[in-house]
Amino acid sequence: MHFYLDTATRAEAEPLLRSGLFAGLTTNPSILAGAGVVNRQIPELVDWAGAAGAGTVFVQAWGSTLAELEDRGDWIHSLGDHLVVKVPATAEGVAAARALAVRGVRVLVTAVYAREQALPAMAAGAEFLAPYLGRMNDAGRDGTGEIAAIQQCITAGASPLKLLVASLRETAQISALAQLGVSHFTFGPATWHKFFADPLTAAAVEVFEAESARMEGGG
Repeated sequence: MHFYLDTATRAEAEPLLRSGLFAGLTTNPSILAGAGVVNRQIPELVDWAGAAGAGTVFVQAWGSTLAELEDRGDWIHSLGDHLVVKVPATAEGVAAARALAVRGVRVLVTAVYAREQALPAMAAGAEFLAPYLGRMNDAGRDGTGEIAAIQQCITAGASPLKLLVASLRETAQISALAQLGVSHFTFGPATWHKFFADPLTAAAVEVFEAESARMEGGG
């Protein structure tokens, strides 16, 4: 199981990365903007995330042309071997994914909303594909069904492409996808804390603490 933290806010990311429970950090332009991080500060983000324990950091190339995406993808790659360049699932993005991948750059194709979008990413040699589960559901699509179909395509084609499912809001969604063979997930701190919000667990811990205190008092 590989969990990635979907945030660029240093104060909330560092403690979770230091726990050793997250394989890395994922970002995109919206996440960077929400954290007040501008493009020139990306190297600083990469440095503190790596120091906190992020084995992999995902940064999205920006631009609308193939040349722009390639150029910025190369710059992101230059920041370290643990960087993965994200490109959108557009014609230009997939072309950039191919150009970057043949140069040994690690690439993720992002903003995926339908099963057929996985096929060009597979042909491009991308390492990761990021379908947006929650946003698929918001649009009235069967997000889990689409992701299950993508996983079947990957398995049938014996492709090394890995699904990194994003836009996750509930832990039940993660559990359902894990049962389908998906093993890479990215989500924010709020979703992470939901793993530990079961009231029965909380009640059991209270009992344990009370019993421990009683035994301490009894010598």
